[in-house]
Amino acid sequence: MVDATHPFAARMSLNAIEACAGTGVALCAFERAPWQAAAGDRWTRVPDLAAAAAALPARPARIFLAIGRQNLSAFAGRPEHHYLLRLVDPPEGDLPLPDATAVIARGPFDVEGDIALLRAHRIDMVVAKNAGGTGARAKLDAARALGLPVILIDRPCLPSRPIAETIEQVMAFLAHRADLGV
Repeated sequence: MVDATHPFAARMSLNAIEACAGTGVALCAFERAPWQAAAGDRWTRVPDLAAAAAALPARPARIFLAIGRQNLSAFAGRPEHHYLLRLVDPPEGDLPLPDATAVIARGPFDVEGDIALLRAHRIDMVVAKNAGGTGARAKLDAARALGLPVILIDRPCLPSRPIAETIEQVMAFLAHRADLGV
């Protein structure tokens, strides 16, 4: 089995780990490498959403909350901030944040576009999950270019398992298992 879920889909990955352990099926996780800070980055790494909300400044700020729509309630206890949300689909119903602007857009995004977005909304800080890859990295590069701090949420901890970071590594894993009829 190849677990190719999002790096933050911890429950799905745990289900795959448990199912494979219980059936003796080999498992490999296909994960893009997490982002690493570069010169000029002003990152504060935190372990989870609650720590990200706690790490926000005490004074009101304009926050680009790039964490996906499903996790917005973690920031409901910090209503002093204005939140910019970039969502793939329009929200259904009210948002759990009293002061938020939603921009509907689908990536991948580029650095110039994200610099323009952050400037247009006068953003003071970015909050993001460390999903890795290239499609969502532009917001971090834009934050660096503008000298903005970033709160970066670490990936959830999962039990150890083989990890492939490229399609070629996944194919090698699958070919290795071909003797079992996979």
